[in-house]
Amino acid sequence: MTSDLIIKNETIIYVACPANIATGGPELLQQLVFELRKFGLNANIYYYSYKNQNPVHEAYIKYNNPYTTKIIDSLDNILIVPEVKTNLLFEYKNVQKVIWWLSIDNYYNAFNHKNSIKRFLKNISYKIGLKKIYKFNTHCNIKHFVQSEYAKQHLYAKGVSNIHFLGDYLNDVFITNQLSKQQTIKKDIVVYNPQKGIEFTQKIISSESSISFIPIHNMTREQVSDLLSQAKVYIDFGNHPGKDRIPREATISGCCIITNRMGSANYYQDVPIDDEFKFDNHIDEISNIIKKIKDCLDNYEQYTARFESYRTMIVGEQEQFIKDIKKIFLIDKSKVD
Repeated sequence: MTSDLIIKNETIIYVACPANIATGGPELLQQLVFELRKFGLNANIYYYSYKNQNPVHEAYIKYNNPYTTKIIDSLDNILIVPEVKTNLLFEYKNVQKVIWWLSIDNYYNAFNHKNSIKRFLKNISYKIGLKKIYKFNTHCNIKHFVQSEYAKQHLYAKGVSNIHFLGDYLNDVFITNQLSKQQTIKKDIVVYNPQKGIEFTQKIISSESSISFIPIHNMTREQVSDLLSQAKVYIDFGNHPGKDRIPREATISGCCIITNRMGSANYYQDVPIDDEFKFDNHIDEISNIIKKIKDCLDNYEQYTARFESYRTMIVGEQEQFIKDIKKIFLIDKSKVD
């Protein structure tokens, strides 16, 4: 099924991206423009939160993507916004509109409404000042791309149609670096991300002093890569708002992965690890989590082999991303293969 986007020779594709921010979401937005331009489409980054400085973060200079701070509101053009910037869609009348759901949880959190999820379930329309934001199942002219099975199922449950999968992929430099570090000697260390799920993670850490837990904190990409290449285990008890990158970076780095069942981690399509490596964020589970961590540390060679199919999937994500683009944007395979 195609996306029914109308693409002409004069079509301009705008991909909305925050200025001067380097995280997983903005990099994916940059990657989309980069790949679309390789196919000859007139794709541009549209920077928001722009304050008269160079909006291009140094991490994204390599993509050499053209950018603009103005959108031509024409039926021929396409505006793609991340889920945290849906209010931008209401500033334009004619342009073809797309929400790219890079997460679900971040959408609810982006607008700082108390009890926003509960209120949204009641289908209440929100406003930010005088600007409306997208409310489920009311704007049929808006198309939807999803980055995860979690997002797809959430939108289906809300009655949203016109959903198309457009995944993502890890930075190829990260994958290349990790493949070159395959001979790195693994240590009995467990890595975690202190930015997500730290309250429950801290309970795990406090319950077992014999295990060396190391946080990913104030590190460059290369330092993260080096740390993960040495670790045997990566744990993630955060909310998994989308198909997160760090679990995949840890997996491709040879780590055994242990998560909860929240968000995308609850879907095998997004986090394809056996159920024995997934636990609830409940104090009664801590002893079982510790037992599994120790088992992975003590029997690393046996357990790391259990994640090979996940690693194969990760390596193939860029190729799948390109296939998704071809399908969504009606690119003639005979011209680009």
